[in-house]
Amino acid sequence: MNQAAVIEATTNRQRIFAIVGASSGNLVEWFDFYVYSFCAIYFAPMFFPSDNPTTQLLNTAGIFAAGFLMRPIGGWLFGRIADKQGRRRAMMISVLMMCAGSLCIAVLPTYSSIGAIAPIILLIARLVQGLSVGGEYGTSATYMSEVALPGHRGFFASFQYVTLIGGQLLAVLTLVILQQFLTAEQLSQWGWRIPFVLGAGGALVALHLRRSLRETAAADIRERKESGTFTELMKHKRAFFTVLGFTAGGSLAFYTFTTYMQKYLVNTAGMSKEAASAVMTGALFAYMLLQPLFGALSDRIGRRRSMIIFGVLMTTCTLPILHALKDSTNPYAAFGLILLALSMLSFYTSIGGLIKAEMFPPQVRALGCGFSYALANALFGGTAEYVALWLKSIGNESWFYTYVTVLCALALVVSITMRDPQKHGYLRS
Repeated sequence: MNQAAVIEATTNRQRIFAIVGASSGNLVEWFDFYVYSFCAIYFAPMFFPSDNPTTQLLNTAGIFAAGFLMRPIGGWLFGRIADKQGRRRAMMISVLMMCAGSLCIAVLPTYSSIGAIAPIILLIARLVQGLSVGGEYGTSATYMSEVALPGHRGFFASFQYVTLIGGQLLAVLTLVILQQFLTAEQLSQWGWRIPFVLGAGGALVALHLRRSLRETAAADIRERKESGTFTELMKHKRAFFTVLGFTAGGSLAFYTFTTYMQKYLVNTAGMSKEAASAVMTGALFAYMLLQPLFGALSDRIGRRRSMIIFGVLMTTCTLPILHALKDSTNPYAAFGLILLALSMLSFYTSIGGLIKAEMFPPQVRALGCGFSYALANALFGGTAEYVALWLKSIGNESWFYTYVTVLCALALVVSITMRDPQKHGYLRS
């Protein structure tokens, strides 16, 4: 049975189950990955002793960025596995690796116990998680795009970011709940470990669910010699560099207004940790609910048009929004500004995985989607916190606002010049 026949034979009930099954693993993967960022405020002193809070956060952000540097390797490795051995197998391996990384961090001794070895092991665990999540994005994006109902791919595929954002939301919500029952001292001493334990357990549940997923990659495609190879991928250079271009701006904006924003509200706007966590919980919840709406909108107005709208809005509004947030001490005002930015960003994130998958043929779809995304994400998304904190530490924080704006402008140019994937792509809808 060829690729088209495999996808066509999937019933609507199977499609829904497949979206749920793939999404559950995606949710756990991103929960595990983002717990590190949201809990860093508490565990940073345990691994990087310093009198300067910005220096401590800079060190933890460096390790956060290092995890992103493994993403291109993960995108290549799991992309090849998915194209050669199947999407289901690749997704099972990635979630198992995430479980191992989270469990390692959960039981890791601190600097006071084992000295400099502690941050080294922390780095290794994050590299394993970076490898895992680097493979997760491209593989799950490919799987969910292939299994989605034609004509409604934007709506169905948007659930990748529903669960991706949901992972962030659960991470910050877990921290908010812990803040209600534990003191700041308890959270800094041992409470921060609890989310990592929960993440490791959730990964095992996701592994079980993914075992029952229906494979979407046809056997004849997987058996081709060129499947999952760079040689075949480079026959689609235009698609590859297009994804690099708009992912640079999209990823940088995404991490600026999600993972970094909690630290920005505390470290720059002067909010309390509790208030910042509450603001981000509400903003991420609303952001998550927006994804299917914007995904369905892309089915009506087109993916390329959605990308152009994203580029225009983020290029013109990022700088004033970040300046306004800098001077905002009112949590409600901050919530409104962040939600405004996230609404604009939803034109991209709701279809981010789908538009990449549409650009590549099935024999290199997971590799093309995963590797190109991971490369741009590692260079620009994963370094967002580090660049922002570094510029703040040298007294030029406003330069970061310009940096985000310029990359969003690049995404706009790429979106304007790219071919419409719904008309010229490999997943017609």
